Amino acid sequence: MAKKNIHKVKKVKKDFFVHPSATVEEDVQIGKGSKIWHLAQVRHGSKIGQDCVIARNVFIDFDSQIGNNVKIQNHAIVYHQAIIEDGVFVGPNVCFTNDRLPRAINPDGTLKSADDWEVSKIQIKKGASIGGHSVLTPGVTIGKFALIGAGSVVSKDVPDFALIYGNPAKIKGFVCRCGKKIKSFFKKRDFVEGKCDCGLTVEIDKKAYQILSDNGPKKVIWLR
Repeated sequence: MAKKNIHKVKKVKKDFFVHPSATVEEDVQIGKGSKIWHLAQVRHGSKIGQDCVIARNVFIDFDSQIGNNVKIQNHAIVYHQAIIEDGVFVGPNVCFTNDRLPRAINPDGTLKSADDWEVSKIQIKKGASIGGHSVLTPGVTIGKFALIGAGSVVSKDVPDFALIYGNPAKIKGFVCRCGKKIKSFFKKRDFVEGKCDCGLTVEIDKKAYQILSDNGPKKVIWLR
């Protein structure tokens, strides 16, 4: 009796991790070493780079672009369309908004459909950090290695290396790539150089540095 030809099916080992409770829709690209944890949802067309951490209950909307070494913490909401570059930190409960004129219904009272929304993208540049419970309004760009304090409402573009916080968030200083606040500044011909205690220097836009001066302490006038 001839032996049956038995072909063993070789299982393809994925080089990323998705928790069984997470929902990852079709046409999602996930890079090597990335981890998507409990109850997270990643919608179709999104791209996640290498060595990212997508924590519990994170929502990532369709066509979002996420670079390498990005950490998105618990319950963050990343609506369409977000462009997040390498090395970005998104704190817990951060909300990316995308509609400047939000309405549930049209002027005639009918429920809005997907075609009735005018959305704007939010771009977070390399190395930036966004503190927990912050809200990013539609269309803003967060500069490289900028630091957003917890609970901030960001309604304007943020320069590279800027430290901002508050509602609305304003520039309160500048930070190094290491995250420490810069204390020493030197005027150069085309920019302001900031020197950190760690020894690194950063190049700060002159106009951004002027905004810091404009946001300084002001005289309080008491009204009777």
